[in-house]
Amino acid sequence: MWIWLLIPFGYLLGSLSMAIIVCKVLGLPDPRTIGSRNPGATNVLRIDSPKAKPAALITFFGDIIKGLIPILVARHLGADETLQALCGIAALIGHLYPIYFGFEGGKAIATSLGVLTGFSWYLGAIVLGTWTAVLLISRISSLAAIIAATLVPVYTMWLAPSTPFVATSFLIFSIAIWRHIDNIKRLIQGEEHRFVKKKDKN
Repeated sequence: MWIWLLIPFGYLLGSLSMAIIVCKVLGLPDPRTIGSRNPGATNVLRIDSPKAKPAALITFFGDIIKGLIPILVARHLGADETLQALCGIAALIGHLYPIYFGFEGGKAIATSLGVLTGFSWYLGAIVLGTWTAVLLISRISSLAAIIAATLVPVYTMWLAPSTPFVATSFLIFSIAIWRHIDNIKRLIQGEEHRFVKKKDKN
């Protein structure tokens, strides 16, 4: 029964808000006090500092890793796919409601990517590719996240078609839409924030 302790392990690991930790270590403002107030890589990138880009990259990959590790550990220890999925879900819940930071977390996009990568490296790669392509074309991070999340169940049924993994993919889609409700409203109104090059601002 000890193997079920992997679920709380996933939650505790997921509760490590990389945005908050990285910003504190690098002497940057708390991401919960600026921009969208979301403790995630995109909001870290909005900080007016030369340290913002490396901080955002560390945050992004750190959040991916904390979604990936619980599943890899569970698989290594012989857990079945149901327990692996539950460990991934626990990491997502930790990111959404981190015990270390007053249960106020981010949108779990990068952590979801880590979970999906744990299910299948091919799955993680195609989701990341979709997110990147939409971001490069639209320069709207939320739109990239929403479109990628919408396709997650389809990709999962194709590349990792086990019942626990597919069920988790629908949960990831639901979380993404729920956490992006305000962004969806702004997208409809044409008011969503775009990333622009410095020369575009002049």
